[in-house]
Amino acid sequence: MRIGEIAALVGVTSRAVRHYHHIGLLPEPARQANGYRAYAVRDAVLLARIRRLTELGLSLDEVRDVLADDAGRELAEVLAELDADLARQEREIQERRQVLAVLLEAPLTPDGPLSPALAALLERAPATTSPAAAKDREHLALLDAADDPAGAAVFAALGPLAEDPGVVALYERLDELEGAGVDDPRIAPLAAELAAAVPDEVLAVIPEGEPSATGFGRVLLDDYPPAQRAVVRRVMEELAERVRRRGTS
Repeated sequence: MRIGEIAALVGVTSRAVRHYHHIGLLPEPARQANGYRAYAVRDAVLLARIRRLTELGLSLDEVRDVLADDAGRELAEVLAELDADLARQEREIQERRQVLAVLLEAPLTPDGPLSPALAALLERAPATTSPAAAKDREHLALLDAADDPAGAAVFAALGPLAEDPGVVALYERLDELEGAGVDDPRIAPLAAELAAAVPDEVLAVIPEGEPSATGFGRVLLDDYPPAQRAVVRRVMEELAERVRRRGTS
């Protein structure tokens, strides 16, 4: 094989192959009488392994160390490992296509593409012009994009809450606090009502340690002005306490 052929076979560029030669990661094969490099199957296997390791996030120095540890292995063993890796990639592609097929069947929205679970949840929510409700949708989309395994369960558990007409009124009361101070007397009662509106079924599927004012919770809090942030923080603290009580009961 010539350099363009081995590059196409493995799925890299000819420039990448030359770079690997230059840094000594991929040994240069013998050249034919016409001056062209002649690559063999073992070269292709080694190049494919380099590609796979770099795709996993390893630096080229780390790839060099891995390859040094693998020196002397039988070609059949390396080929079997490469075949297993290709089979894994094939399964992942099929799974992604199945998710894509579901997304294509659902109505496309400005928030999309969303997971089927979140799309179903948002379809159940009543229409509203509340900025706080819109912000909540953004936060749900952020959780959805994080691809957290618990996300689908959380979205399903939120269904009854999304359909509760009283939730829109709570959002509107939260909107009214946009320019208020952190000592506003409306903060505590609104936080208590919002926390009480969250059913136990939602708490049952919240990952351990959540909700909290760190990680995703911190990002969520930073998105609110002071008085609204105080409300949301109180809600998170109350829900965390309810989760703790459930765990000890």
